[in-house]
Amino acid sequence: METKVSAVEKSTIRKVSIRLVPFVALMFFINYLDRSAIGFAGPNGMNDDLALTVTQVGFASGVFFIGYILLEVPSNLALARFGARRWLARIMVTWGIVAVLFTWVGSFEHLAILRFILGVAEAGFFPGAILFLSLWVPSRHRGKILALFYLAQPLSTVIGAPLAGLLIGAHGFLGLEGWRVMFLGVGLPAIIVGLIAWFYLKDKPTDAKWLTREEQQWLTAELAAEKTKTEALHVVKGKQHGGLRTAFSSGRVWVLAFIYFGFIYGLYTLAFFLPTIIAGFQEIYNVEYNVFERGLITAIPYIPAAFALWFWTKDVSKRGLKTWHIAGPAVVAALTIPLALFAGSPALTVAIIALTAIAIFAVLPNFWTLPTQFLTGAAAAAGVALINTVGNLAGFGAPYITGAVADATKDANGEPQYFVPMAIVGFFMLLSAVLMVLLARAGKKNAPADGDVAVTIAH
Repeated sequence: METKVSAVEKSTIRKVSIRLVPFVALMFFINYLDRSAIGFAGPNGMNDDLALTVTQVGFASGVFFIGYILLEVPSNLALARFGARRWLARIMVTWGIVAVLFTWVGSFEHLAILRFILGVAEAGFFPGAILFLSLWVPSRHRGKILALFYLAQPLSTVIGAPLAGLLIGAHGFLGLEGWRVMFLGVGLPAIIVGLIAWFYLKDKPTDAKWLTREEQQWLTAELAAEKTKTEALHVVKGKQHGGLRTAFSSGRVWVLAFIYFGFIYGLYTLAFFLPTIIAGFQEIYNVEYNVFERGLITAIPYIPAAFALWFWTKDVSKRGLKTWHIAGPAVVAALTIPLALFAGSPALTVAIIALTAIAIFAVLPNFWTLPTQFLTGAAAAAGVALINTVGNLAGFGAPYITGAVADATKDANGEPQYFVPMAIVGFFMLLSAVLMVLLARAGKKNAPADGDVAVTIAH
């Protein structure tokens, strides 16, 4: 429930929202655009120039997450040790350099290697950003802050897809094919913004000169009191459990990780294959779209998704987080993903896909308020990273399995078919809904076990 807040609380949260959230969201915008750029490049020249099969495209898209996963937890622990300002800036500059190298990729092997290295370079950014923002606001404001941050993800497609179309349309710039120009255009901003982040971000409220002394003292005291309260929850039977053991031995952390897996499976299936599906409209429905128009169509589902994300989070703030806030959208996504293939027209297909995008994005910022309800310190860093790591296994599995199954179920004309791959997506989304319901019931009925704390979620 929303409660009255003091003047200093209002001014502090407003300043944090204005000063930090848009900049970290910009970093996330560039991050998501860089990792999903291959989805735009593929059907716009890269697949033909490199002679890629659908399976190879899926593998190259997904191998990013293998490198990402290997260094996810170590990177987030390094962030906790060295500070977000230095570590997030370092990550961003590193991935920007790698992203620029895609401009000169020459074969499937080179593409796969660079995608793997890009994953290594980006490892830890997303959970680090979540943890960074979580450490700047008390838990009662965290949902709204993360919603503002998460708006960057759908907006990266709303803005990024037409932008990718424009860059691809600049064929011949510096003697490069259009899709190579796009890789150059999305890679350079990461280096520039990463260098700015080194000086712009601050690690703690007392370093923030843009807060008054009263605001610094209020925020520091609030965060310290909340940390003390959360740490007290880990004292079970006279023993303190607040470190890595808490995160890795917590059944609730692992269940949250598998719930997140389902949403990420759906998210990256859309990110990597929606441009390909839209490119196929020309043959299926006998319509003509240029590269920029295909970019605009790709962006359409993400516009209502951005609005849904914001208003769903506002409803969570008013009611408190309910089981159906997460399980309900998972069911919607499970049904709409395979249904879109039977729409019968481009407009209806995009409308149904928009429902899928709405369902996925409505959940994500609210989902990330759960782990920090019962984890703190090193356990929070490890727990958030662990959940993101397991979830990102879907980042590899979704594009690779989708591509491989589409290739394995070709029609009589040799064209890849997407019904079975999309049904698999629907299954994982439905599994997320079931696990969320079971987790909420377990948290309500059972007392916490050693090293485990109930998730405070209402029915």
